[in-house]
Amino acid sequence: MLVVCALGGNAILPRGAPPAVDTEREHIRVAAHALAELAAEHDLVITHGNGPQVGLLAMEDEAFTETAPTPLDVLGAESEGEIGYLLEQELANALGNKRVVTLLTQVVVDGSDPAFANPTKPIGPSFDPAAAARLTAERGWAMRRDGAGLRRVVPSPEPRSIVELEAIRLLVEADATVICAGGGGVPVTVDPHGALRGVEAVIDKDLTAELLAHELGADALLLLTDVATVERDWGTPQATPLTEATVAELRALALEPGSMAPKAEAACRFAEQGGFAAIGALADAAEVLAGRAGTRVTGR
Repeated sequence: MLVVCALGGNAILPRGAPPAVDTEREHIRVAAHALAELAAEHDLVITHGNGPQVGLLAMEDEAFTETAPTPLDVLGAESEGEIGYLLEQELANALGNKRVVTLLTQVVVDGSDPAFANPTKPIGPSFDPAAAARLTAERGWAMRRDGAGLRRVVPSPEPRSIVELEAIRLLVEADATVICAGGGGVPVTVDPHGALRGVEAVIDKDLTAELLAHELGADALLLLTDVATVERDWGTPQATPLTEATVAELRALALEPGSMAPKAEAACRFAEQGGFAAIGALADAAEVLAGRAGTRVTGR
């Protein structure tokens, strides 16, 4: 079975945790052991979030004023390399003799996508209202509430195609566990002559994971995060876990735009095409795939 797993950013770096490499490595090591159980029995392709990391890189870059700011696509590539390296190393240690490969991945977006005029993708750490207001005034950042604080938001255009798709397919056929399209992939556009150009955006990694799963003909798409299930009436005393939901039921729920909503939409798109789609906790990955944990999304 070919399984595509999308790791949520909070599964790699929990909310409120310091964005230090040692902290990332500790949580990635735990993630690797959960994923190794899947990789031992199935062909596995892994994508991951990069919101905290790319946001931190942007803040560090802003602090160095002697050069022009580094574009978001380049920062995305840097974070893809950082997380991919740590995940590849820890997964290889957990798997023993199975090959693990990280592939820097470009994802094509439409330069006229309306998302460029409406930033929604949260990146970086959470700020209190005073700090958020100061950063908005100083740097022109757009801010939006995310949990208890506010985070910077940037454009998040729809993924259209994956540049390195055939290379990923070849690696899977060579029995490698592939880590790719980290952070949704590096966003690029294609000009009339076919040349690629990076753009200022961060693609949602769950939507890219769904596109990747569809294009590879995967059997299953797992959206793995730090919560056990999707909940009806999330954030209220009436919240109830959903072990199974139809596409229509899931799309009718009021879900957090920068967190659960894109996971739900990715699962719905894959389920509509007849694939097995589920959302659940990273620690329960094998049980989520078996249908004994998490929220399974069905096409009907």
